[in-house]
Amino acid sequence: MWALSCWLLGTPSQGEEFTFDAAEFEKKPYHFGGYAELRPVLSGLDRDAALHRLRFFAEDGGRTTVEYNGRLQIEGDLEQGIGRAFMRLNSDYDNTAAGESFKTTVYDGYLSLKPTPNLTLEVGKKSLRWGTGYAWNPVAFLGRAKDPDDPELNLEGFILASVSWIKSFSGPLQTLSLSPVLLPVYDGFNDDFGETGHLNIGGKLYALLADTDIDLLFLAGGSGPNRYGFDFARNLTPNFEIHGEFAYLRNVRKRFLDATGLGGEREEDTLSYLIGLRYLTEAETTWIVEYYHNGAGFNREEMESFYRFVNRGYETFLATGDASGLERAENAGQGGYARMNPMRHYLYLRAGQKEPFDILYFNPAVTAIINLADGSFSLSPEVLYTAVTNLELRLKTTFLAGKRLSEFGEKQNDWRLELRMRYYF
Repeated sequence: MWALSCWLLGTPSQGEEFTFDAAEFEKKPYHFGGYAELRPVLSGLDRDAALHRLRFFAEDGGRTTVEYNGRLQIEGDLEQGIGRAFMRLNSDYDNTAAGESFKTTVYDGYLSLKPTPNLTLEVGKKSLRWGTGYAWNPVAFLGRAKDPDDPELNLEGFILASVSWIKSFSGPLQTLSLSPVLLPVYDGFNDDFGETGHLNIGGKLYALLADTDIDLLFLAGGSGPNRYGFDFARNLTPNFEIHGEFAYLRNVRKRFLDATGLGGEREEDTLSYLIGLRYLTEAETTWIVEYYHNGAGFNREEMESFYRFVNRGYETFLATGDASGLERAENAGQGGYARMNPMRHYLYLRAGQKEPFDILYFNPAVTAIINLADGSFSLSPEVLYTAVTNLELRLKTTFLAGKRLSEFGEKQNDWRLELRMRYYF
């Protein structure tokens, strides 16, 4: 009976010899994985909003749009001796009101050498995650801007070369690390980073000092303004963390457009910063709060002038068919007005609850992004369900609210509903 029970349970019975295969626990020299994703989206349009008029002025659209998005992201690495190779490929399929598109992009692809435990050399395309903020990173001088509506997504990197040296100590200074970086910008080579024809030099000095993570960062070289930054993160208790970032940029060129359509450009030094906290309650509710000041952003009067110019151009188009004013506004939008969070003062709030009422694999959350200058905001409740192994289902709704001539009040959508089905492998 004992032997039968052990056989049914898949455990060795008395008298059987237990064997141990060390190879099963050895680290493999390679890794391959990724995910496949399908994400249909239903959006409710605000046909009176400035950005809707700018986007759809030549079309007679309806009140809603449907789009279908697909993504395949695969990654793998191979490690042998002191060397390691890593690659991440991202393929996106989009079927939207703008048309159908398919694009494959190398997000990361680099070689790494570690001749000693304290020294690492890397060359290739890599996404550097500088900064301690969750929704924004003002000190991410060598990275692309996050989408604060989905800040955990992987981002495309830049081609660079870097060295990382790290040293541990006993005492208040526990760790010190120095990471210089070279980033070339030439035609066809990182040319979306900034002005071409320059070799940019950046770096990060990291210290773990008195249980506080501290970074000093800089970037110079001519492809953009010289930048200097500082960030920190510290756990005040095991469940309570505070963090912050400060970035100073020299001679930032800022283009603007007034309500009459007259354009201009000015150069100024800017200071951007972020301060935030993350708190996990005893009931396993995670709170994230961040305040972000975007020193290079537009003030309220500048944004209102842009929206008025769009509306005036739209009225001219309806009356005469002349779209030149809207085309000028579209160029200005691409220059900054229509980007994510183009203004100066924002508050990010997120609350996520792990398995409320003991409902397994069910994790709801709600996120708010508030423009403190004009009072407009977006509110995004969502639910995440992970009952099936490797399958993640997320249903998310976003509501945008604000008065006319406010940021979220002039977005092209009033609301947005999306279902993300993601399978990991």
